[in-house]
Amino acid sequence: MFVVYIIYSHTIDRFYVGSTQNLDDRMKRHNSGRSKYTKRGMPWVIITTFELASRPEAVRLEKKIKKRGIKRYLSDIEI
Repeated sequence: MFVVYIIYSHTIDRFYVGSTQNLDDRMKRHNSGRSKYTKRGMPWVIITTFELASRPEAVRLEKKIKKRGIKRYLSDIEI
């Protein structure tokens, strides 16, 4: 199972979308500064997650969210 997740940083007022098989470990990496693109936004909080059966499905959804824009996508699904 793969998870597509959207997280938010109050520090820099930004959203981030990613995918992983282990969300707990991934969040630890985001919030410990070990992730290049998210280290300056710590702490990050999970806004929503989507569970998918395969990596290709997760990558497709992640690209769809990025293409639409994270804020706009969240608005579309009423989050």
